[in-house]
Amino acid sequence: MSELKTAFDKAVADSKNLSERPDNATLLKIYALYKQGSTGDNTEKKPGFTDMVARAKWDAWAKLKGTSTDDAMQQYIDLIAELG
Repeated sequence: MSELKTAFDKAVADSKNLSERPDNATLLKIYALYKQGSTGDNTEKKPGFTDMVARAKWDAWAKLKGTSTDDAMQQYIDLIAELG
């Protein structure tokens, strides 16, 4: 396993133990970077407008289209370190 993947996995674990809950915009960024780093570009069907939470998550992830998984992992690691 690469050092980046190991650091990413540690950041994922650390994200569950943040001292305080981030605001919603930051939570969406965390979610989007996690999905981009672990899955890659969003290819899922866009949720309907009645499911606002799922749609916000989908939109946040879709904005990262084209970002490499390595870049997304590093951004995720940096963000969690900043919040921690």
